[in-house]
Amino acid sequence: MSSSIPVINITDMADPVVTPAIAAARHGDSNFPDRLSAEDILARAQAETGLHDFGEETGFRERLAVLLQSLDEDEGLTRGGRVNILQHAVRVMANRLRIEDLVKKHPEILDIPIEKPIFIAGLPRSGTTHLVNWLSRDERLNSLTLWESEEPVPSVQLADGEADPRQARSAEFWAHFGSMLPHMAAMHEMAANDIHEDNELMFMDMNCYNWEFTSRLPRWIDHYLAHDRTVSYAYEKKVLQVISWYRGVEPGQPGRRRWLLKSPQHMENLQAIKNIFPDATMVITHRDPVDVLRSLTTMLGYSDRIRRDPVNPPELARHWASRIERLLRECVDQRSAWGDDQCMNILFHEYMADQEDMARRIYQLAGLELSPDVEAKLLGYLNENPRHAHGKVIYDLEGVFDTNVAELRDRFAFYYDQFPVKQEQ
Repeated sequence: MSSSIPVINITDMADPVVTPAIAAARHGDSNFPDRLSAEDILARAQAETGLHDFGEETGFRERLAVLLQSLDEDEGLTRGGRVNILQHAVRVMANRLRIEDLVKKHPEILDIPIEKPIFIAGLPRSGTTHLVNWLSRDERLNSLTLWESEEPVPSVQLADGEADPRQARSAEFWAHFGSMLPHMAAMHEMAANDIHEDNELMFMDMNCYNWEFTSRLPRWIDHYLAHDRTVSYAYEKKVLQVISWYRGVEPGQPGRRRWLLKSPQHMENLQAIKNIFPDATMVITHRDPVDVLRSLTTMLGYSDRIRRDPVNPPELARHWASRIERLLRECVDQRSAWGDDQCMNILFHEYMADQEDMARRIYQLAGLELSPDVEAKLLGYLNENPRHAHGKVIYDLEGVFDTNVAELRDRFAFYYDQFPVKQEQ
C-alpha cells in the first residue's frame, strides 16, 4: 500500500463516541411521531401532496404493514432511527401519488419504451457502484442520479433555468450525514449528483431492500423473499418512463438512450427483471462473500451509531451473513433465467486487474460500439477516481465482529462451487 494513502482504523465501533449531532440523530425530529400505522403513512402522504390516488393495488399496502410491524420488533433501533424510516416511508408514498397523478394527466408516458437497458447486479461492496459511475461517462447511456431516485417527480413547477429544490434537499441531507460520519466517504460516499441505485425506485412499491441497511427486519425479509417481485419491477419501469419523459423523451422518438442501472438487489431478482425487461443486458459482479462481509459490516457498523443504541457489531455480522447467504442462493437459483448472449459474470479480482478489458467485454455483450472517444471518457473517470482516494479502511471481521471465517467459507461453499471468486484474505 502506498504511504500516501491514509489508513483509517475505526477503533470505537463497539462503543462509539456520541457527538451532539449523533445524539440528535438518535432522538430524531421531536415533531414527528415514532409510531405510525400504514394508514397513517398513507394519510400523511396524501396531506403532503393534496393527492389521493395511489394507483393500482400491487401489494404495497401489505408490504408497508409488514415493514411497520418489523420496525416495531427491532428493539435496538433508537427513536430517531424509527422516525427516519417513517419519514422515508411518507416521502416515497408521496412520490407514488405524484407519479400516478402525472401518468393520469399524461398517459402517453406509458408508451415510452425502456429498450435494452443494461443492468449491473452484484453483492454490496463488490464494485457495482464504481462500475456504474464509470460506464455512466458514456453519454449515450441514461443514468440515474441519487437526487432523482429520491424524488422522481418535482413537487413544484419549475421555471426554465430554475434550480431544482430536489437536488438541494438531497445535497443538504447527505452533507449532514457525511459530517456525522466522516469516514463514510472512504467506504461509500453519498453525493446528490452521483449515479445511484435504481432499486430506490422500488421504494414507491414498498419493495426496496434498502430498508434493511438501517434496521433489522427479519419479518419483512421473509415476506419479501416469499413473494414474486415482478410486480415491483413493473412499477420501476413506470418510474423510468416518468423520468425519461422529464428528460424530454417522447413515444416513438428515435435515438433513445439506453438506461444503465445497478443494484445489489437485482442479484436476487434475476427472473423478475427478465420478466419485465426481456431485452436487457445483465452484468453480474462476483466477489468473495467473506470479503464483502468484512467491508459491509464495517460500513454498516460505523453508521449504526446514528440509529442504534447500543450498537452490536457481532449481531450485525450474524444478521448480514444470513442475509447474504439468502441473496446468493437466490442468485444461484435464478442465474439460468439469462442466457450467455445477454448475461455475463464478472469476477471482482479480474475486474480489478484489468478494468479496461472488462469494459470492452461489457460493450461487446451489450452490442455497443466502444469508440476511441468513449474509451477516453471512461479512462478519464478511472484517472479522476483512483481506488482508496479517501483512505484505506482497516477491517476486523474476526475481532470486532466476532466472526469465524472458516465457518463462513463452509457456509458459502455452494456459491464458491458456482463462481470461482478469489478469496482475498
